[in-house]
Amino acid sequence: MRAGRSGSAVALAGALALGAYAAPYAAAADTGVTVSNLVVNKGKPVVVGTTAEVRPGFTFHMSLPSGVTADDVTPFPYLYHDTTAAKGAESGGIYTGFTSCSPAGPRAADCEGELYIDPRSRLDSNNDATTWKTAVWVRLWDSNENFKGEEYLTGFSSVQVKRAGKATVNASPEPVAKGGKITVTGRLTRADWVKHTYTGFGGKSAKLQFRKAGTSTYSTVKIVQADSAGYLKTTVTAAADGYWRWTYGETSTTGGATAAGDYVDVR
Repeated sequence: MRAGRSGSAVALAGALALGAYAAPYAAAADTGVTVSNLVVNKGKPVVVGTTAEVRPGFTFHMSLPSGVTADDVTPFPYLYHDTTAAKGAESGGIYTGFTSCSPAGPRAADCEGELYIDPRSRLDSNNDATTWKTAVWVRLWDSNENFKGEEYLTGFSSVQVKRAGKATVNASPEPVAKGGKITVTGRLTRADWVKHTYTGFGGKSAKLQFRKAGTSTYSTVKIVQADSAGYLKTTVTAAADGYWRWTYGETSTTGGATAAGDYVDVR
């Protein structure tokens, strides 16, 4: 929909791909609008699970040509990969949830908004855990709300989209005699966007960490590599009451994860 006279533009989720705007198509052309300082998710990777909708925020600055106000422009930031910006605006991208722009002078506007990601429909391959390009689809209207043209602006910083990870832990027996052996097990998993569930993160190394009761800091005890199904198992010597956990850092395709500490009473 067009911007209202308040100087804000709002888009429904997925409007880029769904063709929700009835204005006639026009070949991409120079609208005279420029966008700068586009920042998605505060410059951090976007981590997505299997069911929860994710709404990464974005901000950008928009400069306008003579005779054009913020009310005359609807800008839609989006992400795309393995295609062109124009094709990415039509299908296979991650699209705008909403955009709101406020005038920042007679020929400029500051904008903010959110992207919208539903992993059950937008991410259908684990290969989508990769580097996505960013673009802004700009649509221009005249004072009578007639469609004038559109343009796909590119050249902004890329965004990493990653599969969410999880880690579990179980330390036993509990209680245990001081000097006895504690077996610490767990599993590393990550979002599978094809199966829509969490599957084993095989071969990934994780840190086994311990926090002594009454303290607030975890220390790494050892590093263990998960088996092909993501399972972890090791033994340690019981020295004091405290909490055990597994943790692993993010990779190029997967976000990091840390299990909640499992308390063991040492007697």
